[in-house]
Amino acid sequence: MKRPGAWLTAACLLLLALNLRPLFPSTAILLPELKQALHLSGAQAGYLTTLPVLCMGLFAPFAPRLAQRAGIERTLALVLALIIAGTALRGVLGIAGLFLGTGLAGAGIALGNVLLPSLVKRDFPDRAALMTGLYTMSLVGGAALAAAVTLPLTRSLGNRWDLGLALWAVPGLVALAAWTPIALRASGRPAGGRHILPVEGLRRDRLALAVTLFMGLQSALAYCVLGWMAPMLRDRGLGGTEAGLVTSMSILVQVAACLLTPVVASRCRDQRGLAVLLSASATLALTGMILGPRGAIWPLALIQGVGQGGLFALAVMLIVLRSGDAHVAAHLSSMSQTTGYVLAAGGPLLIGVLHDWTGDFRASTGLVAALGLCTALAGWAAGRNALVRATVVRDRVR
Repeated sequence: MKRPGAWLTAACLLLLALNLRPLFPSTAILLPELKQALHLSGAQAGYLTTLPVLCMGLFAPFAPRLAQRAGIERTLALVLALIIAGTALRGVLGIAGLFLGTGLAGAGIALGNVLLPSLVKRDFPDRAALMTGLYTMSLVGGAALAAAVTLPLTRSLGNRWDLGLALWAVPGLVALAAWTPIALRASGRPAGGRHILPVEGLRRDRLALAVTLFMGLQSALAYCVLGWMAPMLRDRGLGGTEAGLVTSMSILVQVAACLLTPVVASRCRDQRGLAVLLSASATLALTGMILGPRGAIWPLALIQGVGQGGLFALAVMLIVLRSGDAHVAAHLSSMSQTTGYVLAAGGPLLIGVLHDWTGDFRASTGLVAALGLCTALAGWAAGRNALVRATVVRDRVR
């Protein structure tokens, strides 16, 4: 962090990261109200929770190319603009605005997800673990905040679900105001190393494929939690506010796990055992919340948060640890999130379909168990101590 203004960039980066997850829990916590007001079926609710995850996979490949042309900083300004527009659009035009806005915000989140690890690798190489922990903590903290306050905020506004969703554009406006001076100062030209160069050979590397699978599988589990934990708890008889508080508490625990996991991971000889332990914690606790006694929901939510937050932070940290430089990190991030989030989109969709078929969430436990096992296996492969084999192409820019 010797570059002048690095701490200011770091603070603005954390503010930006804060806006990359409120979309998910703010929709999930209001899902019963949305289903009633807009007459959504269980399948349509599943599509709604799946749509942003799918967009995150479909739009992730564009991030390195945009960064090649405009620079990372200006591309991140575009990220915030898309999130603001999409989040606000969810509150207008009824069901069309809800789906269109969710997809637009999902596209912005996709670009931000890809570029933040590359920015950390480029600007904070000597503090990669700390910065990865801080920005994943900020990212998860935004989700926790949305889970806790969306329903009370909506009720204070006369049960206006449209306002409850659209108001989450306000933190994005704050972040854009802080980030814009950084984006304007940054050069969008290739000179100065502010752009991202192409790489070759990444998709043929087994370690890169393992990192991709680990990102996708833990994401599938994560978005099942973000999209369906609150409805699962309400289905078990908890009130809307209590369900939101349990979800928020679980996500807040993820904040601490996000901060600590990269530090632990960076001190380990490899990360295989850590990946398996975190996978087991997240999976078994979520299964217990669905099938176990109601009195165990709060402690199980705490354990689930530790596992889930740790998995996410480890997945991001593995992108940094397995990359030789910022260019490889950007493309590995793009690859892992393109394939990973398309894979992850199936998780919340299948939960919605299973709920429609069976009338409750008990059938989802088989899906959760399968995701947990596959996540552990992928993490074991991705956790070995090595670098992905990829060649940076320095004599041309696509």
